[in-house]
Amino acid sequence: MTEKCRCGDHHAWAAPNPQDRPTAARQPLLASTLAREDHVEDAGGLDPTDRVTCRTHRRWLHDCVASPVHTNPAIGYRWCRRCDHQALVAVDELAGEVSIHCGLCGRVPRSRANRELVELCRRSLALARSGRFPEAAVA
Repeated sequence: MTEKCRCGDHHAWAAPNPQDRPTAARQPLLASTLAREDHVEDAGGLDPTDRVTCRTHRRWLHDCVASPVHTNPAIGYRWCRRCDHQALVAVDELAGEVSIHCGLCGRVPRSRANRELVELCRRSLALARSGRFPEAAVA
């Protein structure tokens, strides 16, 4: 599909950039979590929308959730139903906060899907932090 919405941005059908794939070997916790989630999802034990990693970008979910690939109007992920437009995601890694708001009306699109997405991103942030700073995770 090559159509665009009125904002001119590509949305869920936009293909990810192949150069956007990090080397998971530098992040052992990311690599093991990706492998585990891939395996469990392939076996039917994990819904793709319940992952803390991104199978497409091979990153922690909070690292790439702002990508248009993560917008899904059908289930409401990163979507403002009031405006029929994609919502924007802000991830503050220092504070560990994730927020979603509509790029057109500025409101927070309240849906179960968006609440779950925020929670998954917070879990992703916590796991990434524990992988980077293991001594902080123990304290």
